[in-house]
Amino acid sequence: MRVEGRGRIDRSRTVKFSFNGTTLSGFPGDTLASALLARGRRLVGRSFKYHRPRGILTAGSEEPNALMEIGEGAAMVPNVRATMQEIHEGLVAHSQNHLGPLERDLLAVNDVLSPVLSAGFYYKTFMWPRGFWERVYEPVIRRAAGLGRVTRTPAPSDNERAYAYCDLLVIGGGPAGLMAALTAAQAGADVILAEESSEVGGRLLSETQEIDGEAAQLWVDGVVRSLKASGRVRIMARTTVTGVYDGLTFGALERVGLHLPGAADLPRECFWRIRAKQAVLAAGALERPIAFPDNDRPGIMMASAVRSYLNRYGVAAGRNVTLFATNDAAHDVAVELQEAGVRVAAVIDSRAGVAAKGDYHLIDGAQVVGSKGRLALREITVREAGGKTHQIVTDCLGLSGGWTPSVHLTCHLGARPVWDAGLSAFLPAPNAVPGLIPAGACNGAFSTASCLQQGHDAALRALDALGITPQTVDIPQASDVTGGGQALWCVEGKGRAWLDFANDVTTKDVRQAAKENFASVEHMKRYTTQGMAPDQGKNSNISALAVLADTTGRGIPETGTTTYRPPFVPVSIGAMGAGATGKGFAPERLTTSHAATCARGAPMIEAGLWYRPSYFPREGESHWRQSCDREVTMVREAVGVVDVSTLGKIDIQGPDAGAFLDLVYCNAFSTLKVGRTRYGLMLREDGHVMDDGTTARLGETHYLMTTTTAAAGQVMQHLEFVHQGLRPDLDVRFISVTEQWAQFAVAGPKSREVLNGVLDQPIDDARFPFMACGEVGVLGVTGRLFRISFSGEHAYEVAVPARYGAALFDTLVARAEQVGGGAYGMEALNVLRIEKGFITHAEIHGRVTADDIGFGRMVSAKKDCIGKVASERPGLSGETREQLIGLRPIHPAKDLPAGAHLFPRGAEPKAANDQGYITSACYSPTLEGYIALGFLRNGRARHGERVRVVDHLRGVDVTCDVCDPVMFDPDGGRARG
Repeated sequence: MRVEGRGRIDRSRTVKFSFNGTTLSGFPGDTLASALLARGRRLVGRSFKYHRPRGILTAGSEEPNALMEIGEGAAMVPNVRATMQEIHEGLVAHSQNHLGPLERDLLAVNDVLSPVLSAGFYYKTFMWPRGFWERVYEPVIRRAAGLGRVTRTPAPSDNERAYAYCDLLVIGGGPAGLMAALTAAQAGADVILAEESSEVGGRLLSETQEIDGEAAQLWVDGVVRSLKASGRVRIMARTTVTGVYDGLTFGALERVGLHLPGAADLPRECFWRIRAKQAVLAAGALERPIAFPDNDRPGIMMASAVRSYLNRYGVAAGRNVTLFATNDAAHDVAVELQEAGVRVAAVIDSRAGVAAKGDYHLIDGAQVVGSKGRLALREITVREAGGKTHQIVTDCLGLSGGWTPSVHLTCHLGARPVWDAGLSAFLPAPNAVPGLIPAGACNGAFSTASCLQQGHDAALRALDALGITPQTVDIPQASDVTGGGQALWCVEGKGRAWLDFANDVTTKDVRQAAKENFASVEHMKRYTTQGMAPDQGKNSNISALAVLADTTGRGIPETGTTTYRPPFVPVSIGAMGAGATGKGFAPERLTTSHAATCARGAPMIEAGLWYRPSYFPREGESHWRQSCDREVTMVREAVGVVDVSTLGKIDIQGPDAGAFLDLVYCNAFSTLKVGRTRYGLMLREDGHVMDDGTTARLGETHYLMTTTTAAAGQVMQHLEFVHQGLRPDLDVRFISVTEQWAQFAVAGPKSREVLNGVLDQPIDDARFPFMACGEVGVLGVTGRLFRISFSGEHAYEVAVPARYGAALFDTLVARAEQVGGGAYGMEALNVLRIEKGFITHAEIHGRVTADDIGFGRMVSAKKDCIGKVASERPGLSGETREQLIGLRPIHPAKDLPAGAHLFPRGAEPKAANDQGYITSACYSPTLEGYIALGFLRNGRARHGERVRVVDHLRGVDVTCDVCDPVMFDPDGGRARG
C-alpha cells in the first residue's frame, strides 16, 4: 500500500517490528498505524462493549480504535494509540480487548446480545435478584471492566519529571503556532513551542498546498531553521500540553524514549510543569465523523487521516477509496489521491449543487446509509437526493463532517465555550484563561492564510503583555479558502449509527437517554458512557450533543457541552509520579547527628520520612524499656540531649508577617515581643486542629515558625494557600528552612550548665527567661537559642547552621555525659511529653477541635482566624464531645495499649456504649506506673471517675482513674524555674 513519491519517511532502510506475533517491517518515521496500513492491515482491535471489529480511524492523538499493548513483561503498556506510537527496531505490539485471536474474538457474542445490552442496561439489570450482586454480578463486572491489561509485576521506573519557564508558550506547531513562535522569537522573547507530533508543521505536513509560492512543507522546514537559529526557541516535539492550571502553569507530556530501540539510558516519558508568562493556543481542530448505519467497520476513517497517511507517510489507506463529506476539504483529498495514482471510487457530498475539483465521480445531495464487510469494509450503500439507493464497492471510506476546534485547554479553568452557528462549532470564550490567547483553527480560522494572520496577531498581543517591542515580520501568502460546508451530524437509516467508537455508543443510545429523562448533557454522558473512553469523546461529543439537542427539541447552545477536564490525552500514572518509587516515593531524610546516633547503636525509626533514634542502649540493657526508663530518669534528674532538627522550620518575614500569623493561628502573634516565643495552635478551614508549635519573633518583621515533624509539608502548603488565595494583599514572604538548621533540645535540671559550656557568652534566668529567644554565639558560630520545653523540664533548643550540626551534637552529648546525662531517643521523648500532657498528632489526628484538647480559650475573641467561625458550629464543643483526659490504672502495673476504647464501669464493652479511646500510652518511671492520654465524652468534668479500658484485639480489660492530662509538675515550675 506504499505510494511512491509521497511521504516524509526515510525509505533508505527498514525497521522490523511485530504485531500479534507476526514480524512486519516499516520505515523510520512510520507510526505503528501507518506501518500496519502499509501492510494492508485493516482490523487492529475490538470495541469495548460489543467487541465489534475496529480499524484505524484517525492519524492523531484523538484515535479511539487502534489502542495497543506495547512492549512485553513488566514493561508492557496498555492503551497506546497506534497513531502516536512510532515504530522502532524490535517494537512488540499486540491488539487488545479480545478473547482468542483478533479475527475470531469469542466475546463478539456481546454484539449478538446488543438488544438487551442497550444504554443503561446495567442500572436496570443488576438490581435483581438482590442476592446476585456480590456472588454473580460484581465478580463478572470486575473481570470485564477496564480497557487493556496491566502486568502483575512492577513496571520499570523509567520516567522523569521536569520544570521549564518561558516568556511565551506556544501550544501546537501548525501554521498558527509556527507564525506565533517566529514573531515572538524575532522580538527577543524566550519561547517554548510544544508539538505533540514527532515534528512540527501540523496539517501542513499532510497537505500539498503552497505558502509564499513554495510547498508548505518546505516553508515549515525553513521556519524551523529560523527558530533554531534564533537561540530563543525551544522546540519540544512529541510533547502534548495536557492541562492548564492557575497562574498559567501547564502540564505537558513528552515522549522521550518510546520511539527508540533499547533506550535504556533514556526515560520513556517526561512529565513537564511549564510556567509561562503568556501562552498562545494553536491546537488546531479535529475532523468530525458522520454517524450513519454501520459506520464503524475497519476501513472507514477520517478523510484528513486518509490525507495524512498519503502525504506524510506515503501510504494509501485503500486501493479503491470513497469519500463522504459535507465540505470542500474532502474534494482536495480526492484530487491528491488521484494525483498519487490511487483510485477514487466516488465523492459523496451531502450538499446539492456542488462541483467537482477533479476528474472523479461526484454524487451530490447524497448520503451514505449503510456498509458491508465483517472484518473490513467491502461495500457502502448510497442514498441519492431522490431517495434511490445503490451500492459502491470500496475498501476505504473517508468521512469529513466538518471541524471541531480543540478548545479543551481554554475550558480547564471553568470557562464554557461559545457556540458559533455559522461554523457549527464551539469556539473559546473571550479571555477564558487570562494570558492564554487562542489562534488558528482552534479559534475558528480554517484557512491557512487566516491561521498565519491569527498566529502573528496572537504573538503581538502576548508581546504587548510582556512589555517586549515586536519586530516587523512579513506574513507569508497562502490560501484563504476555508472549505465551507454544512452541518450533518447523523444519517437516518436501518441499523446502528455509531458515535463513540471505543465505548460503542450509538445515536439510539443518546435518544433513549433523553426519553428516559437523562436530558442533561452530563447525565446523558454518564448514562450512555458517551465520551468516557480514552479519547474522552474528541471524535463524538459534538455529534452526540447535537443528537441530544434534536431529540429534546433544544438548540445546541441550550444543550451545552460536557465539562472539559485535564488531561487532554491519557497520561500514565508512572509519568505523573515519575521518580516516586522506592526512595523516590519515601526518601530517607537523615539528620546531621545520624552517623553519631548509629555509632551509639540506636535503632532508627521513621518519623515523617526522617530517621530518628528510638533509644540509646547501653551495656547491660537487654530490653528497650530499660533504655527508655533510664533516659527518662536521666532527663528528669540530670540532663538529656535530643536532635529536634526534624521539626518544620518556616522563616516568615515582611511588614505584614504579624497580621499573617494572626490569621493562620487561633491566638495572636502580632503582639508578641521581639526576643520572645509563643505556643500557637493552627486550625483547618473546617474548624478542626491542623497543627501546633512555637513561633519566635526574631525581629520587628521577622518570625520563625516551628511545626510538628509530620505536618511540616502540610503547614507550608496551607500557608501558601492562605497567602495566594485568601490574603495576597499582605506583604509577607516565607520559606522552609528545615534542612538549613540543625537544632538540639537540651533538657533537664543541668541543661543550663551543659549549654553554657558551648555558648560564647553564658546565660542565666535574667538574660534568658522562659520562652525567650535570640541570637547566640555557639563555639564561635552564630546560632539561635530558644528557651522552650517539650519535656516539662528546664530546657533549651539551640540551633546552628546544618554544616555544624554533627560537631555540636557530639559536643553536647559529651558534656551531658560528664554530668550524668546523655543522648535520649524518641521513646523517652514520648514518655516525657505524655507525663506532661503535651499533644502530638496522635491527639490532633484531624478529628479534634481546640476545645476538645482543652485549648478552647486559645481561640482569640479579639480577632478572626482561619477556622474560627467553623469551630463555633453546634456540636463542635460541649459535654457531648470527647475531650482530652489522662488515665492511670488502679493497678499501676497494668498495661494500657493505645487504641483501646473507654466504657462506663459495668457497661458491656460494645459500640453502643463506647465513650472514648486512648491515643498515647507508656510506662512512666517518674510516676512508677502505666499512664495514657485519650479522649472521653465530657472528659474534663469526669476527673476522678473510673472507666473501663477494653482492647478486644489484645485481650486487655483494665479499670482506670480519669485524671487531668498533665500528670507531672502541673504548675510547670520545673520548666519555668
